[in-house]
Amino acid sequence: MGRTRFMLVLLAGLVPALSLTLAQTPGRFNEREIRRPLIPEEAKQGIWVLDFRFKDPRLITVDIPGRGKRVVWYLWYQVINNTGEPRTFIPDFELVTLDKNTVHHDQVLPKAQMMIWAVEDAVGHANAKQRGLTDPSTYLKNSVTIASQPIPVSKADAVPKAVTGVAMWDDVNRDSNRYSIFVSGLSNGWSVDDKKVVRRKTLQLNFRRFGDEFSKDIRWEPPAEWIYRASSLKVGAEEKKVGALRGSSSVRAPALQPAVPVKNTAPRN
Repeated sequence: MGRTRFMLVLLAGLVPALSLTLAQTPGRFNEREIRRPLIPEEAKQGIWVLDFRFKDPRLITVDIPGRGKRVVWYLWYQVINNTGEPRTFIPDFELVTLDKNTVHHDQVLPKAQMMIWAVEDAVGHANAKQRGLTDPSTYLKNSVTIASQPIPVSKADAVPKAVTGVAMWDDVNRDSNRYSIFVSGLSNGWSVDDKKVVRRKTLQLNFRRFGDEFSKDIRWEPPAEWIYRASSLKVGAEEKKVGALRGSSSVRAPALQPAVPVKNTAPRN
């Protein structure tokens, strides 16, 4: 075999391996991005929406103090602010099983948060541990710490200033295979019906688990949807709290709106 032909064969063999390596760059695998929908009627009323990145949920076994070994479901996510002004993100993550009819609210689980930090950012976790830093909130925030400071504004011509967080649940039915996660707090849009029920602009993400109860193969089922969903907030006694969501005026709930665009930044294995 001539030298030229040998080099061509060698390069042909390296290209697939190189492509696979680039497709699995750490920190980018399995990320999806939901950008704010541009709805003119809402924009006129001062409604803002934060962009949302997430990975398909994962399962991790954690020995939680006072509870023992638990299977924790978690959703890694990032919030990006392209609204032009700092916004405070006060999240509410609600997981609803569609086949078992159960509702689960996001929890703050410090030990699970630490383990998830080590899984999602092994290098950063190791470096922080060497420096004696044991607080994961410097990298991975929970639903309380992420609300402590406004999400900084990202400029159109610069790298987005993403704030990374994690939602966690340790009480999900292990037999469930179909569920939705509702994310509130990404927008100040809300409406009130005739019964004074507050409905918040909420992002709905649907997922399905393949395999048996021990399977960790959980996949997002697009599209993402923006809906106005009933909240536990009440008009009157909670009026001040609702005021932080509403802005200057109430918003009439539109029909179901698809999130646009939806981008998968890396292929699945």
